[in-house]
Amino acid sequence: MMTLFVIVAIMLLALSGAPLFAVILASSMMGFYFSGIDLSVIAIEMYRLTDTPLLVALPLFTFAGYLLSEGKSSQRLLNITDQWLHWMPGGLAVVALFSSAIFTAFTGASGVTIVALGALLYPALLKGGYDEKFSLGLVTTSGSLGLLFAPSLPLILYGIITQQVEVGERFTMEQLFIAGILPGLLMVIALSVFSYWKNKDIVQDKASFGWVKAKQALWDAKWEIPLPVFILLGIYGGVVTLTEIAAITALYVLIMEVFIHKEIKYHQVVKVITDSMTMTGSILLILGVSLALTNLLVDAEIPSKLFEIIQTNIHSKYTFLFLLNMLLLLLGAILDIFAALVIVVPIILPLAVGFGIHPIHLGIIFLANMQIGYLTPPIGMNLFIASYRFGQPITKIYKDTLPFMLILLIVLALITYIPELSLGFL
Repeated sequence: MMTLFVIVAIMLLALSGAPLFAVILASSMMGFYFSGIDLSVIAIEMYRLTDTPLLVALPLFTFAGYLLSEGKSSQRLLNITDQWLHWMPGGLAVVALFSSAIFTAFTGASGVTIVALGALLYPALLKGGYDEKFSLGLVTTSGSLGLLFAPSLPLILYGIITQQVEVGERFTMEQLFIAGILPGLLMVIALSVFSYWKNKDIVQDKASFGWVKAKQALWDAKWEIPLPVFILLGIYGGVVTLTEIAAITALYVLIMEVFIHKEIKYHQVVKVITDSMTMTGSILLILGVSLALTNLLVDAEIPSKLFEIIQTNIHSKYTFLFLLNMLLLLLGAILDIFAALVIVVPIILPLAVGFGIHPIHLGIIFLANMQIGYLTPPIGMNLFIASYRFGQPITKIYKDTLPFMLILLIVLALITYIPELSLGFL
């Protein structure tokens, strides 16, 4: 009776709009209390999180991403790709996809990409002769690309969580970054091919390509261009650690935006720090209490019992992966990606490992689903952001993004059932 009362109380707490960390914390405290375990274990779990070496990289990359979104780096990035690729059939659409993917990889938030780049891309596509339906669907979809590319915050957070759970084969963050390259490129290329086929009749005058403007675009972005190159060489070359790269990146972007471009004033830096650290703090707070809840579930043998139930009814690894995708697509539409990571990963990781799925492969599947979940009707977050940003009815956004979503679902199936796409270069 008491257990039922607790469950009802927690559900009411969640429905009343209480913060997510409060709901998770209440669940953990009630569970440990009725299990006769001292509540100090929650504080111990939260403190254990501070012993994670990769943890420092999270706020540093977040700060760098917020700085980039506040400045005009997105405009310079778009100008480079536009000047060099606009002459191709469907070239501007390809520009939109690659620019958005790169920008999202650094900011870690697809909503920011739609707001920051969408204001530039949508009118440019319409002006370039692209259909309104196609343009709206492309800009909405491109906002969720890039989460599989380093130094994506969700990718880093997945690595941190799996380190804490300690289930399955161990891996390094560099291996996780490498695993995301091919699946991420596959998504971007598939959408690019579709964009080319859809707009092959829209051909810009090749003579309009000018070396003067192209070189000027490179010169204007001379401070942004070395950034991804340095990060990738640093991560994959093993010269410096991920934390060191994060620190150098944050310092580099700060100097670039405040002292070189001077697009962010000195007094605005405080606001950027406050906003970025508020975001980081909320993620870490949810992560800390979620780890406590995970330990409670492990002590109660919930994952092992759940695995036994699933194994009794599901005998095929491929059936499990299909059902997992269905679940993750639904969660991706309902939950914020960071909340989904800290709540769901500790639960599904032991189940996936039980079916012989590598933790790295699971991470790529998880984030690929989250990307598509942003576009999943009726409540995918990017659908509403695009509707508000471009002043279009939400039902129109549903229809316009559907072809792009179907292509991404096909790629998701390839990523899911061909693990070599994620693990082949490790």
